[in-house]
Amino acid sequence: MRFNKLDLNLLVALDALLSERSISRAAERMNLSQSAMSNALARLREYFDDELLVQVGRKMDPTPRAEGLADAVRDVLVRVEATISTQPAFVPAESTRVFRLLVSDYTLSTLMPHLLARVYRDAPDIRIDLRPQVAHPERALERADADMLIIPKEYCSPSHPEEVLLEEDFCCVLWKDAPLARGSLTREDYLGAGHIVVLPGQGQPAVEDRFIKRLGVSRRVEVTTFSFAASAPLVVGTQRIATMHRRLARQAQRCEPIVIRDVPLPIPTMQQTVQWHTHRSSDAGLRWLREILQQSVVAMDGGI
Repeated sequence: MRFNKLDLNLLVALDALLSERSISRAAERMNLSQSAMSNALARLREYFDDELLVQVGRKMDPTPRAEGLADAVRDVLVRVEATISTQPAFVPAESTRVFRLLVSDYTLSTLMPHLLARVYRDAPDIRIDLRPQVAHPERALERADADMLIIPKEYCSPSHPEEVLLEEDFCCVLWKDAPLARGSLTREDYLGAGHIVVLPGQGQPAVEDRFIKRLGVSRRVEVTTFSFAASAPLVVGTQRIATMHRRLARQAQRCEPIVIRDVPLPIPTMQQTVQWHTHRSSDAGLRWLREILQQSVVAMDGGI
């Protein structure tokens, strides 16, 4: 099929080339020979009258024209894929579909075991691909590298629909033998202590850190980690404080010598949401998985 004399199959090749930035890897991704992919790049260069990808050392870098095309090409392909491949009906028990979810280790530790149990019960041949969150996770939706994001509402993209899964408040975790673990924790205690702070997603601040900074206060950060789940064991043997999701802290308390205290600051609750690409709102499989997610939240909190 052609549009304005452009073979639309070349858009798929262009998307692979811009994503992989390598002729050999793009060819492998599309199950083509390297010479066929080189020929596709030559035709694209001729059509757009631009090099598109230029060799710089051992890698290929996109030209400004190619960078401007990347998102538009991916959007076209996602629209086509969503329209053509989405089935009007979805039968979980008969499906072998793979769902790709971007999650934090907070969600991985608390909600995902309940989700996987329910999916296995109702649709044992469905596969779940859990992937770590990165900076700007909405790009994974837009490039169809993920089917859903499970993220705080603070980080949701305004371009795509979302649904609230749960609300979570924050608490302080301390080693049970630390002096500050005795009695209630005051604001002065909290601000005077050393802190363990999570910087997930390639160093971007966690939502609780954003909440605290909005209050105009600062903490003495002594340890940073990429893992929410690691915060509790990292306070053991120290006088430091970790500010954690309460569900995760209660889970850690079962196996770590820690105590939980309220945060002596007016930190708002976090709304954890699921978000999907706007072009895939009619996808029956994603609708089913969103329902399973909601059921899993109830099960996690002891409802069923």
